[in-house]
Amino acid sequence: MIRISLEVIRRTDRFEVEVQAASIRQALKVAGEVYPGSEIRVLFPIEPEVFFVRSGVATTELMEKTGAREAS
Repeated sequence: MIRISLEVIRRTDRFEVEVQAASIRQALKVAGEVYPGSEIRVLFPIEPEVFFVRSGVATTELMEKTGAREAS
């Protein structure tokens, strides 16, 4: 399992979410399903301390990190 930060751009809103999933590809897919029609980007740099999830439970989660802001 991995945990990764993604940027979601939806019309004039831009915000960050954190997704825990089996892979980066699955994290992008989950975010795309939750926010259809939005542009989803991986945020770099990827933090190595939190990238690999050491939990024994395999779950897929999406958590909004920050409030929405206007896209430029």
